[in-house]
Amino acid sequence: MRRGLFVVFEGIDASGKSTQARRVAALHAAHFAFEPGDSTLGADLRRWLLDASLHMEPETEALLMLSDRSHHVRSVIEPALERGRDVVLDRYFASTLAYQGYGRGVDLEELRVATQLAIGTCMPDLTILLDIDLDVANERRERDAKDRFESADLDFHARVRDGYLELARTYADAWFIVDGSKGEDEVAAAIDERLSHLSWSHG
Repeated sequence: MRRGLFVVFEGIDASGKSTQARRVAALHAAHFAFEPGDSTLGADLRRWLLDASLHMEPETEALLMLSDRSHHVRSVIEPALERGRDVVLDRYFASTLAYQGYGRGVDLEELRVATQLAIGTCMPDLTILLDIDLDVANERRERDAKDRFESADLDFHARVRDGYLELARTYADAWFIVDGSKGEDEVAAAIDERLSHLSWSHG
């Protein structure tokens, strides 16, 4: 049986990636998934991770993210791909490198090693980065003081964005950058043109 196609959407908060990921999954009859929290175990981890009132060291934050990912890969993503189902995922390992590595300052090489343990050989066929100017993102974002990431300052989000762009340069052959500040239809058209070159099971 042909292995499913694996496409990941990445970007800072308010970039529009979740909207586009859900749209693409529906368009191609793919399995939509997200991180963190897309499992019973993951839902508990997500609550701890997002709770700004719970003090957490950056390394602890990263390891909880990777615990969710390891479980998610083995219980949701890999089984779907092996059945020949295409998977569209909202956030994957690049989020941990960008947020906990570039954003929080956790050692990137150590994160890469831990990430390899978490995901094994489950690599995306394509990662789509919705890049957006911080001022535009700040206008769009509804700041939630209870959310660990949404309540972070602009300097943190700037480091995360810079991290994403560095990752996109590093893995240029497997990444596609879209200007997320443009209108939703224009963003969708750019994404769909790039995805038209991939071999989808449906849609």
